[in-house]
Amino acid sequence: MFLPRLLGSIDHIMQEKYTNELLKVNKKLKEYDLVLTRDEIKNMLIVRNRVLRDYARVELGVEVIKELVEAFCRSPYIANENFASMVNEFQEIFHYLKNETEDEIGDSLLIGIMKDYFDDTCRGSMEFLKSQLEEFAEQFRSDAQFRKSVLERDEL
Repeated sequence: MFLPRLLGSIDHIMQEKYTNELLKVNKKLKEYDLVLTRDEIKNMLIVRNRVLRDYARVELGVEVIKELVEAFCRSPYIANENFASMVNEFQEIFHYLKNETEDEIGDSLLIGIMKDYFDDTCRGSMEFLKSQLEEFAEQFRSDAQFRKSVLERDEL
């Protein structure tokens, strides 16, 4: 009975640590007339935990959320009213893509690809972004399979 209480206490401490860490990002966000409230950040952490569980992924910090926030705060399609909810969607897309590309693309590069698609090709449309990145993932897998088959032939 003591272990669940201890683990719950540790989880609460980590959530507070991560919340405070993410609140510091507001200094940069002010340059873009954006701000994340404590409640929005706590919700982002809830979404993060759900997404990690759903995609069977592990993260030891909140660096991905920070990178997503810092990358997308510069988008002309982001406003303070939708910023937090969009970051939550970006988390879902990011972890989906990490799985679909078998972690072969680094976090920063993948976030950059997402941002480029969002700003350029998709012009701020989240639905179009999802479909474009699905095609990207399919092409990536196809290219990876091709590279693998070429390498296997070279070994023969």
